[in-house]
Amino acid sequence: MLLKLLIASIITGLISGIFITFYELLITFMSYFIFFGNPVDTIPELPVWYIYLVPTVAIFIVNYIISRDKNVREYGVSEIADSVCENRMILTIRTLFLKVLASALSLSSGFLVGTEGPSAGIGAMIAYQVHKWFRMPAMFTKLMISVGASSGIAAIFVSPVTGLAFAFENIAYQFLKQYMGYLILSAVIAFSISLNFLEPIIFQHSHGRRVDLDYVYANLLFIPFITLFIYFYLFLKKRVLHFVDLEIFIKFSRYRNYIFALIGGSIVGTIMLIKPEAAFSGKFIVTTLINKESHIPLLLIFGVILLRIIGTTVAIYANAVGGLFLPLMSIGALIGYAFGEVMLAYHIVVEPFYFAAIGAAVFMGVLMNLPLTALILSLETTFDYNVVVATGVTVVLASYLSNLYFDIRKKASTQKEKIDAREIGKE
Repeated sequence: MLLKLLIASIITGLISGIFITFYELLITFMSYFIFFGNPVDTIPELPVWYIYLVPTVAIFIVNYIISRDKNVREYGVSEIADSVCENRMILTIRTLFLKVLASALSLSSGFLVGTEGPSAGIGAMIAYQVHKWFRMPAMFTKLMISVGASSGIAAIFVSPVTGLAFAFENIAYQFLKQYMGYLILSAVIAFSISLNFLEPIIFQHSHGRRVDLDYVYANLLFIPFITLFIYFYLFLKKRVLHFVDLEIFIKFSRYRNYIFALIGGSIVGTIMLIKPEAAFSGKFIVTTLINKESHIPLLLIFGVILLRIIGTTVAIYANAVGGLFLPLMSIGALIGYAFGEVMLAYHIVVEPFYFAAIGAAVFMGVLMNLPLTALILSLETTFDYNVVVATGVTVVLASYLSNLYFDIRKKASTQKEKIDAREIGKE
């Protein structure tokens, strides 16, 4: 059985690496095809009606695909594992290809969702098929899904250790001592394949192990600053979803998906018209902000933060197939960069891109309840102790402060919330 696990892990890593590479390249190809070139450059030149038509038609197609196979919808990895083990979900090759298509359509048409959710799901589906091919015992189902999820995350982020941390914090913690080697093997193989085709998020200004005390002191001010925005994100998300889902769809529940598809297409189209960079997954924003040396106007930054919060929320409820990892990172990077600009305005000499890197990891880590993943992501991305130490301290304290009012639970990233009017303060 150990030999089977070893071979199954290798095969899962190989297939996941190839599939995730194809998935990421497909998104790029489709976005260039749909928008006749790089969307950031071409969208300002395209007709307004076309900008609204693209995301609206795309999300209607995605909803149609989901109506044909509900397993295409975005689920958390732990939810997939539990559902498969309890025979509530059947993962087929057809579902795998439909998920790739639905997610590529969502992302390439401008919806503000990430690639990591589908990547983890794709890896999980591949691992489940490998599990079936090898006729492994049912007791190894959750383990193999963990192996697949870690390889999917490692491939899409071109970051093997982040993939492992993600799997550990989601469903694999009970397998740490006995089966960690198989997750490592699969993740490293998938990472090795994607490294040849995809670009990782790299921090170009790393100071390595040298710690600058100016950033340590400034980070003490950053903790309440980013916590305030976490509260704002949760409050705005809660109020918007509460109003739309309870006040509107209580009367029009039969047409919910159609109405949200129209709302989603309209909002994403508007965001692309206002600022094309504010749409899509957010990887471009993160990479730009953590490495940009020229200063960006504060008003523009806060405007894009608001657009991305609204766009991400609506994309989720419109059934766009994608995760929250990258969109939340992009919002955090914007918040961190804005903090750096505020510090400079008050003559505190810090580089905004440092806080963009910290904010990206912290915002995602707090809102997805993945502190270890946030810490390791900051380490693998920057290799800078100024970022890593600040991320570790901030993600813990911001989580504590946020949970004083909001109950942030780890759950499916796009699962629709059943919000009760009496529990507005709970997430």
